[in-house]
Amino acid sequence: MRKSPLAAVVAFVVTLLLGTALAMPALAHTSLRSSDPKENSRVDALTKVKLTFSESVRYPVVLVRGPDDRQYESGTPAVHGSEVTQSVAGSLPAGKYSVAWRVVSSDGHPIEGEIPFTVTGSAAAGQDGTEAAATPPSTPAASGGTPAPEQSAAPVAATPAADDQAEADAGKGGVPAWVWIVVFGIGGVGIGMAISMRKKP
Repeated sequence: MRKSPLAAVVAFVVTLLLGTALAMPALAHTSLRSSDPKENSRVDALTKVKLTFSESVRYPVVLVRGPDDRQYESGTPAVHGSEVTQSVAGSLPAGKYSVAWRVVSSDGHPIEGEIPFTVTGSAAAGQDGTEAAATPPSTPAASGGTPAPEQSAAPVAATPAADDQAEADAGKGGVPAWVWIVVFGIGGVGIGMAISMRKKP
C-alpha cells in the first residue's frame, strides 16, 4: 500500500513537533528571577544579598565586591530551594559595588551572573548629623577662651550659736563683774574697820 504525499508530510510535522516539545525542557535552564539589591539600583545600606531563581539550585557562590576590589561578604551563602541569601560584613562605605554569583541548577548545569549597584551612604551621613546636633556646644573655658567668673557665695546669716560664741570670746578678754564686786566689798570692809579703830582712844 502506497502512502500519499500528504500523509508523509503530516507524519513529518508531527514528529518534528514532538521532538521539539521533548527537547524544550532540556533547553530551559534555571534563570535568575529577582535580586536584592536590584541591578543598577541605589541603596542607602546593605546587610544581605538575596537571589531568587526560577527553580531550586545547589552549590551557591556569592561575592560582594567593592570599589577598592575588597570583598564584603560574610560567611557562606544559605540556600532554601530557589532562594539564596548571603550576609554582608559590616556597613558598606559609599561607592559602586557588584554581586557576582554562581549556582548549579537541578539538571547539573552551572549558571552565573553579576549585578552592579551603588551604595549612597546617606543613612550614615544622617546619623553623623544627628550625633553632631546632639553634642552640646563647648564652653569658653573648654575652647581656650576667658573662663566665666565664679559666683560669690551668699552671705551667711548670724546664728544664735555664733552670737553666744562671740560673747564668750569677748568675756575672755576682760575682768568678770563678780570680781569687781568682791574687790569693792573687801575694800569697803577694810575702810570701815580703819575708821572704827581711829575713833577708839
